[in-house]
Amino acid sequence: MEKEAKSGVFGLGEKNVAYQKYFIGQSYLNSLAGGDDIDVNVANVTFEPGCRNNWHIHHDGYQILLVTGGEGWYQEAGKPARLLHAGDAVTIHEGVKHWHGATKDSWFSHVAITKGTSEWCEPVDDEAYAKLG
Repeated sequence: MEKEAKSGVFGLGEKNVAYQKYFIGQSYLNSLAGGDDIDVNVANVTFEPGCRNNWHIHHDGYQILLVTGGEGWYQEAGKPARLLHAGDAVTIHEGVKHWHGATKDSWFSHVAITKGTSEWCEPVDDEAYAKLG
């Protein structure tokens, strides 16, 4: 799964330095589309095993995740985590607090289609994450 996630059709990208403070572990970002002239951002995000982003909320928009490689988790606040595999898609509506990231022992890649702004919240609790899977 590591090879699949790291060498997928959209590429690994660069270390995700700009958003590192909102992640536990190392992620990589490859911007695919977006910019000043449109209000939707499209990026391939790759997570090393154990890497996940903080809880966050999208405002004035939404996010769609298209899983392209590896295994990962998606969880909304108050709901159980959902195991994701290549080919899965997740639609995240405005105002829904959630997080996503790799499983403990798999790389994970998804294309994130995001409209609006993100409010970054607290990190995913290490103890709760360790109990997954």
